[in-house]
Amino acid sequence: YLGNDNKPEISYADLKALLGKSQNLLLIDVRTKEEVDKGRIPGSIHIPVNTVEEALAMEPEEFKSKYGVTKPPLDTPELVFHCQMGKRGATATSKALEAGYLNACNYAGGYKEWFEKEGK
Repeated sequence: YLGNDNKPEISYADLKALLGKSQNLLLIDVRTKEEVDKGRIPGSIHIPVNTVEEALAMEPEEFKSKYGVTKPPLDTPELVFHCQMGKRGATATSKALEAGYLNACNYAGGYKEWFEKEGK
């Protein structure tokens, strides 16, 4: 999914649709522990932005034992990062793309937008 300025981004509507139907989606929340404790997108896993590079470099067994999910293959179809408002998610997405994840993208609206739409 490419956003307006060719950044790999995904919209709220697209993410919502994926969460509803995709078995392959891996949604990674890159905010701080304090932020995640206040609320999160259901189904997301928490990997703080400053540890994303390290996490993606882990052996699959180590990744699974630390995060509780299977490490995605480089060609995984749906790898989405998000933060609170988009900036850290974009950083994490860049790191994933550099690490060889072809379809990494950022949910640019972040938890802020998600909560505005879902949290009512």
